[in-house]
Amino acid sequence: MSSIGIIPVNTIDSSFLSRLALCLEERFLFACHVERAVRIPRTSLNGVRRQLFFNTLISKVAAAPRSEAGIRLAITDYDLYKTSHQFVFGDASEEHRIAVVSLHRLRSEFYGERGDDNLLFQRTLKEAVHDLGHALGLKHCFNPRCAMYFSNSIFDTDNKLAHFCETCERRARAHKTQ
Repeated sequence: MSSIGIIPVNTIDSSFLSRLALCLEERFLFACHVERAVRIPRTSLNGVRRQLFFNTLISKVAAAPRSEAGIRLAITDYDLYKTSHQFVFGDASEEHRIAVVSLHRLRSEFYGERGDDNLLFQRTLKEAVHDLGHALGLKHCFNPRCAMYFSNSIFDTDNKLAHFCETCERRARAHKTQ
């Protein structure tokens, strides 16, 4: 496994995804490419919550044709939730080798602030590194600056870095060779 396929869910800005691919190539030393979008209609949202169930998204991405083997990273604008969480910025299925990041709560506008494309990109990169770490088999880290630190709020995401601490980096390298 030596590649990361970025899969837009519905329509995501292609220049944003290309920039993300370049940064992820640098972080993981894997070839990174943008794949064909997966279509998920609004009717797939939970009608009461107006959110998409994380496992529904994983199932759709897992069923999509892949251009090559490797880890897949789905990027969506839908607000996501899991049975155990009212919302998630993203998560991963190690079994399917799929990571997911939702842009919904990473946007400044969600918090009543003016839109900031650079801040959105930095937050997305941090969460992408985090969730790709999960897809590689990494668990949460206790270091609040490490990308593998659990973000309970946007403040946690803003505080952490877009790379692993030394301990998580060693673990990631060990998982890459498996």
